[in-house]
Amino acid sequence: MSRFITFEGMDGAGKSTHLAWFAETLRQRGHEVVVTREPGGTPLGEQLREMLLHQNMAIGTEAMLMFAARMEHIEQVIRPALRAGKWVVSDRFSDASFAYQGAGRGMDWARLQQLETWVQGDFQPSLTLFFDVTVEVSRQRLANNVSLDRFEQERGDFFERVRAGYHRRVSECPQRYRVIDATRDIESVKHQLELILAAIHE
Repeated sequence: MSRFITFEGMDGAGKSTHLAWFAETLRQRGHEVVVTREPGGTPLGEQLREMLLHQNMAIGTEAMLMFAARMEHIEQVIRPALRAGKWVVSDRFSDASFAYQGAGRGMDWARLQQLETWVQGDFQPSLTLFFDVTVEVSRQRLANNVSLDRFEQERGDFFERVRAGYHRRVSECPQRYRVIDATRDIESVKHQLELILAAIHE
């Protein structure tokens, strides 16, 4: 049976480091896996990604472009792959909009829920892995990155709100999430993921 698994968390939480390993492990266990990302995942989505990461814009514009890219992503990549029996692993999905545009930027949560319903209906990931890390650790890990996008350049209080937004999403639908302690070293995080993989295949 196909599954849609998303990786969420602040920049510097280690999502990208572990996503490739996670997808490859699924392949070794016999699954055909599509790895994708948001914003992006389609030619149009990647164009929107460049705008979103590097051009200043009104918060409403930012949110609607995120969901526009997401609609294309769902229709062109995610649903077709799932219908074909493939597993889809995505670096971010709609939780990121609630964390960044909602909690971080201050956009009305109910308005984001309306956008989510319009674009997704009741479609949600089978499982979301939330890589939880303190803002201090996140900033330390990004300290040597010389090409930060406009989200990564935000102040610490922005990321405190983003982290709180992720925790709010987890509290609203706890059965969908597995919270990963991403402050730990790579091997410890990988062990947490191995336990999750084992549970998936029980």
